[in-house]
Amino acid sequence: MKMKKSLFVTAVAVSLTACSGGGGMPNFGNDEYPVETIGTNSASLQSTYPATIRGIQDVQVRPKVSGFITKVYVHEGQAVKAGQVLFAIDSETYRAAVRQAQAGVNTARAQLNTARLTYENNKKLFDKHVIGQFELATAQNSFATAQASLAQAEASLASAKETLSWCLVKSPAAGVVGSLPYKAGALVSASSPDPLTTVSDVSTVEVFFSMSERDILGLTKTAGSVGEALKEMPSVKLLLADGTVYGHPGKVVKVSGVIDAATGAYSIIAHFANPERLLKSGGAGQIVIPRTNSNAIVIPQEATASVQNKLFVYKVGKDNKVNYSEIKVDPQNDGNTYIVTSGLSVGDRIVVKGLTKLTDKMKITPVTLAAYQKSIDDAAKLGAKQSSASGFVGAMTGK
Repeated sequence: MKMKKSLFVTAVAVSLTACSGGGGMPNFGNDEYPVETIGTNSASLQSTYPATIRGIQDVQVRPKVSGFITKVYVHEGQAVKAGQVLFAIDSETYRAAVRQAQAGVNTARAQLNTARLTYENNKKLFDKHVIGQFELATAQNSFATAQASLAQAEASLASAKETLSWCLVKSPAAGVVGSLPYKAGALVSASSPDPLTTVSDVSTVEVFFSMSERDILGLTKTAGSVGEALKEMPSVKLLLADGTVYGHPGKVVKVSGVIDAATGAYSIIAHFANPERLLKSGGAGQIVIPRTNSNAIVIPQEATASVQNKLFVYKVGKDNKVNYSEIKVDPQNDGNTYIVTSGLSVGDRIVVKGLTKLTDKMKITPVTLAAYQKSIDDAAKLGAKQSSASGFVGAMTGK
């Protein structure tokens, strides 16, 4: 009985060994490699640019008069309306100036009344031929001078009152209050180094970023002009500092007319709606501009070899010999494919897998990627069967 069992196990082992081909590897030649012919595809990419956020209107608030701040009516980040009082500056000196100007008006008005009475009396005397033309003209001139003096005094009073009103510093626009470098008791003036605060209208924000001259030239050549390029430019996104994408799309609205000599770039402005007031003036982020290329040469990244920051592919010639060729790709990629900008043309053939076993000028047998993958799958199945058979033989022999 034991002899029969031994003979059965031996037969099974021999049979499985014969079926497996002696090694469980795919049954195709070592010179077979998957080859694909280059075509064109539609590729969607995006370019990112560092950006700075500003309110649509950032207004520095500065005092028009000198004095000590007596009260601060707002706090940082508070939303204010146009004309709302922000600060109060000591006004006693300016109130005294108003009282003095008012006194000047009263004096001028009294002098005007006297001059008017004199002039009217002289007209009656002149009509009765009591006085001559000279006396009448003198009274008339005095009356006119008194009128001018009153007007001057009233102007001085209006100026004093306006100066007094400047002691209440009001918001020039609706927006959000920025930092408050000065507190109550601080001495401020129009020449103070820092503004009292900045009021930012952030209902819409301007996002500033820069694009290289090369990128702008590319847009201009395609559209015909910068203006047309702006019209055709798609909506842009704003990547916030925490890595999230802002919920509202933006629109590029302005491009500077000159290139910054220091950076060699154009300054560009995009507008974003900010109804939730999430974006703050002075913030930072990244502008994301989508790009679509309908005639792009797209290849899988595994079809390339990287050597010293350069990328290479194996082109397959008509004689089926491979040529180690350098290519250049778009720096933006999705992690799986590259968009080739130079080094490959439509109709070229390249090896897409197994590059580590290739050498330059090596002759290969091209196969399709599907056939190559099927051979690998078949080899994997044979390997699994061989492993299972080995376990079975071991169990039967007690090993």
